[in-house]
Amino acid sequence: MLFLALTKVLRKLDYKNIFILRHAETDFNKRGIVQGSGIDAPLNNTGKAQAHAFYTRYKDYPFDKIYISALQRTHQSVKEFIDDGIPYEKLKGLNEIDWGVFEGKEITPSDNEYYNILIENWKKGKVDYRIDGGESPLMVQKRLQHDMEIILSRPDEKNVLICMHGRAMRILLTTLLNYPLSSMDRFAHQNMGFYHLTYDENTFTLVMANDTVHLG
Repeated sequence: MLFLALTKVLRKLDYKNIFILRHAETDFNKRGIVQGSGIDAPLNNTGKAQAHAFYTRYKDYPFDKIYISALQRTHQSVKEFIDDGIPYEKLKGLNEIDWGVFEGKEITPSDNEYYNILIENWKKGKVDYRIDGGESPLMVQKRLQHDMEIILSRPDEKNVLICMHGRAMRILLTTLLNYPLSSMDRFAHQNMGFYHLTYDENTFTLVMANDTVHLG
């Protein structure tokens, strides 16, 4: 009944119901190894269980479209929905931030010092501060804005599921909810946790933050 009632509400022309989901766990996540846009790791067994738990809870939700990044961990996280026949599309702009020289590495004390300086610069508003060999938050925001324009341009897709990555998710949420990029760390995330937003008349509203009830 809840899904039926919600579906009727979502028939409004400009209304969208958007779930922004972080991918499930990989061994890189488990081992604390930096995993950005250049690391295409698959889900581990825990991640597959997390993905199935999300599917079990939301398999009857009327998603019109699924958007994933170009990295396999997002595809695998929502594969059961795709197998059910829900249309999906890969958008490379949804990829994780490029962590440059850190990608594929376990963080050493010196790396951690550099990382802390990086985060502090971002918190101070220096969001054009670029990771050595990688991207800045401003660069990621630009590609995310491009892909969100695509997603929002499709009026028939009322209920949308976006599966993406932690840092990129933080950047996207600050952008959609009109926070400065310097405050992106306010948005907590964990594997297979999601944010629920509504979109109506060019305004995004946060409904639910980092929900993980499906994980028990």
